[in-house]
Amino acid sequence: MVWQQVYNPFGNMIVSTALAAIPVVVMLVCLGLLHVKAHYAAGLGLLSAVVIAVFAFGMPADMAGKAAFLGGITGLLPIGWIVLNIIFLQQLTQQNGSFQILQDSIAGITEDRRLQLLLIAFAFGAFFEGAAGFGTPVAVTAAILIGLGFSPLAASGLSLIANTAPVAFGALGTPVITLAKVHGYDLMAVTAMIGRQLPFFSLLVPFWLIWAFAGRKGMMEVWPAILVTGVSFAIPQFLVSNYIGPELVDIIAAIVSMACLIAFLRVWKPKKVWTSVSLKGHEADGGEAAAAVAPTKHSTAAVIRAWTPWLILTVFVFIWGLPAVKTWLNGIFAPSFPIDGLHNMVEKVAPVVPKPTKEGAVYQLLLLSATGTGILASAIVGGLVMKYNPIQLVAAYGRTLWLVKFSLLTIVLMLALGTLTRYSGLDTTLGLAFANTGVLYPFFGTLMGWLGVALTGSDTASNVLFGGMQKVAADQLGLSPNLMGAANSSGGVMGKMIDAQSIVVASTATRWFNHEGEILRYVFFHSIALACLVGLYVTLQAYVWPFTLMVVK
Repeated sequence: MVWQQVYNPFGNMIVSTALAAIPVVVMLVCLGLLHVKAHYAAGLGLLSAVVIAVFAFGMPADMAGKAAFLGGITGLLPIGWIVLNIIFLQQLTQQNGSFQILQDSIAGITEDRRLQLLLIAFAFGAFFEGAAGFGTPVAVTAAILIGLGFSPLAASGLSLIANTAPVAFGALGTPVITLAKVHGYDLMAVTAMIGRQLPFFSLLVPFWLIWAFAGRKGMMEVWPAILVTGVSFAIPQFLVSNYIGPELVDIIAAIVSMACLIAFLRVWKPKKVWTSVSLKGHEADGGEAAAAVAPTKHSTAAVIRAWTPWLILTVFVFIWGLPAVKTWLNGIFAPSFPIDGLHNMVEKVAPVVPKPTKEGAVYQLLLLSATGTGILASAIVGGLVMKYNPIQLVAAYGRTLWLVKFSLLTIVLMLALGTLTRYSGLDTTLGLAFANTGVLYPFFGTLMGWLGVALTGSDTASNVLFGGMQKVAADQLGLSPNLMGAANSSGGVMGKMIDAQSIVVASTATRWFNHEGEILRYVFFHSIALACLVGLYVTLQAYVWPFTLMVVK
């Protein structure tokens, strides 16, 4: 029997919204305030979601269980699969000493920690976001930063802050392509609109990142390098998104930004070299960080060998991200498993959709085409290049699996929570609360995108969840649907730093287990502040000349 979602079961949106928010509040309070371990916090959040979905919103209990199950296996593949294999590669490079040489080589470009952040967390991370997305950039950059000696809190929190502006065009444009395909937006129009919102924040985020790390004074000491990084990313981001398409926006912008920053650092140096590896004002936090020491000089051959595993990773991730390669791999092996009793048994209704629409629930085992598989292949090839034998590789993989076991469990539980809120309609109830804000809708509609990513961990999922609602609300209010569709994605990118799975990825990559709450507390202000700034910018585009001239009708 088909079950129709109910978005206001008590006939009072305040009460219904408050109940819908309980699972998220439980998880965030347990993590951020009560210092509960992440897997326990996720489990409590999931338990409360089941209770609210079944007893308050009327979802059949068996459907609730199956929705949680679907989310759990999705947490293992693709998200957990990425985390496991990137940590495996990191472990291999640490065990043979090449990570230390890589650290020294980056310090050879610049010993200044602020400039290393720009190069690794922002520019290099943007490349991995564009090529793979789904947690890969945070896992890679946090692992490199911890290897460079950054404190765990700094490596985790700053990787999350940096991984914002590129997210809308991540994984070869998947979020915006999905938005257009699922909800009927014109792909080039909505891509161009996002490309007229995010470049401003691509310029702002590098300044914000260094301010968060080093404070205002520390930021001003390196403002020329920050400006070069931001401008050289923002301009290609605007041009590619407006005149080419969404697929290569981040990759081109990241390569240009890295090249410009490295070239600039050949002719410019800061007067004062910043050697701190902890956040400004958090010197006692973040666990133990490696002492800042002068980098050791290595031969060119040694440096090349140290970078080789990461270059192999870059090539494999890029190849695995190509649509033609994914299609080919899926043609070899990609079985689908409809979840019996859930698939097409849940129906979305007005005002979210114009007519009742059934929700599919199919788990597709995309094992070969998963980004994590490309990372595993690169780790194996890199391991062989580093002279590991097959037995050593298997032993190292077993140790890595044991190392990240609780992180994998946490990701499973958090994805189960997010998927249950989607099928039960809890997240839609929260979204409708934002949608009923009238003339302030451009601001709160943007925050709806932020909420979607914070709940689901994915800009793509947020666009699927709220993209249709944005279109309907924009038409009713006389706004451009492209403006609000883009705002959903642009606002969503700022929620990426507080979504639970990203925080777990960061804590795992830095091996700072059971400190997810500290990471969340650190990044939360940055997330909400940047999301509000995006909302204000979208509001200007909606109502204030000359910003209105930027809107794609």
